[in-house]
Amino acid sequence: MTTRATDYTNAAQQRILHLTLALFGDVVHGYPPSRLADLLKASPSVITRDLDNLRTAGLAERDDATGHWRLTPRLPQQAIKVFNAIDTAARRVDEARNRYTRNPD
Repeated sequence: MTTRATDYTNAAQQRILHLTLALFGDVVHGYPPSRLADLLKASPSVITRDLDNLRTAGLAERDDATGHWRLTPRLPQQAIKVFNAIDTAARRVDEARNRYTRNPD
């Protein structure tokens, strides 16, 4: 691995990425902000700001009935696209394997 001359790592960006990954833990019920703050070892006000940024990006939503936050379908739908692409690639590999392994006529 090469050493970078400049470190572009940004703590706020890293935290919001970790928050996004944490929200994948329960896409149905979500989490109260206090639980997310505990998971990320961040203050509740910082988590509230990060959650609002995720809402603005269309990636998270607040359940008004419970106050819990969860992912919108946007990111999980992207994960489904990845699995579909893998399945398509696997079918193509299987087809190629069949072409090369079957007995010639």
